[in-house]
Amino acid sequence: MRYHSVCLESFGYTLPEQIVTSMEIETQLAPLYERLKLPTGRLELITGIRERRFWDRETIASDISAQSAEKAIAAADIDRRMIGALVHGSVCRDHLEPATACRVHHLLGLDPQCQIYDLSNACLGLLNGMVQIANMIELGQIRAGLVVGTENSRPLVENTIQTLNTDASLTRQAIKSAVASLTIGSASCAILLVDRELSRTDNRIMGGVARAETTHHSLCHSGEDEAGHQMRPLMDTDSEALMEAGIAVGQKSFVDFLQTLQWSSEQVNKTFCHQVGTAHRKRMLETLGLEVAKDYATVETLGNTGSVALPISMAIGIENGHLQKNDRTALLGIGSGVNCLMLGVDWQSEAPNTAIKKQPAAVLTEDR
Repeated sequence: MRYHSVCLESFGYTLPEQIVTSMEIETQLAPLYERLKLPTGRLELITGIRERRFWDRETIASDISAQSAEKAIAAADIDRRMIGALVHGSVCRDHLEPATACRVHHLLGLDPQCQIYDLSNACLGLLNGMVQIANMIELGQIRAGLVVGTENSRPLVENTIQTLNTDASLTRQAIKSAVASLTIGSASCAILLVDRELSRTDNRIMGGVARAETTHHSLCHSGEDEAGHQMRPLMDTDSEALMEAGIAVGQKSFVDFLQTLQWSSEQVNKTFCHQVGTAHRKRMLETLGLEVAKDYATVETLGNTGSVALPISMAIGIENGHLQKNDRTALLGIGSGVNCLMLGVDWQSEAPNTAIKKQPAAVLTEDR
């Protein structure tokens, strides 16, 4: 994939107020820990995740997605009538049907001719949405498009805790497949892409690559298909095998990524990768020959926020000055399946608080 006319114009994100520490989760798992004689502190030690966040119990995805999208629109100061497509790309959604994008479109008051739909691809959903919006812009079908998603971890984490505490047949070996579920956090992020002629930032999406190694599709999966804010999912994840498979597909993808964009690994100035855990992140970056210091992490305080993890890390990283003008930036996405999607961005916004001719890429943050 190569693009010539697509710019990453703005972000908007929203975070829940409730913070849940890994120690609090272990306290709730006291019956399991006592029965199996497990030492406390192991959850944070294994994953590197200190805390994650939960939405209020009655929260639905479309409400929060609309909030994040409004922030992205305001940050770009764009006429919403110019938005020609809206993709809702998170795993979590309101219903099986209609598309969650329908209610988000209604809440935003977008044009009736705006194309809308949901897209689901595990942790790659928002990045896949970016590619589809970018394709429409490059083809001249639309001038601007929104990708948004909201992940709600509370049902999965609470159901996992309940199952671990009540199933007396579980052994130390058996509970390994549930550890990944305890790392999941809640968050919401929106990304606004525009035609280069419309952009005030000139933060160009240069292109990218996709790769599917679907022989590994069974390494991480939920139960039966279900949707809605009252769903009670369970996940079964072979974390070690998934990490090895993910790193392998990431390594192959990165070779293709550099070749497609005609970059060298030394020319990659900054990165944002999918946020699973600290060990996975470090292994992945080292395998790709990238410096950990060039990457921006949120996993320690947000947990694994699924499809939102990479874009919200980029949004927060921008706020904290991680990107500078002329940074060649790699978005290193990976999801269960195993699928990989990598995008390259030529970042042209100046550092925060620097006088510039063009507007800086805007980021509107969460409500407090």
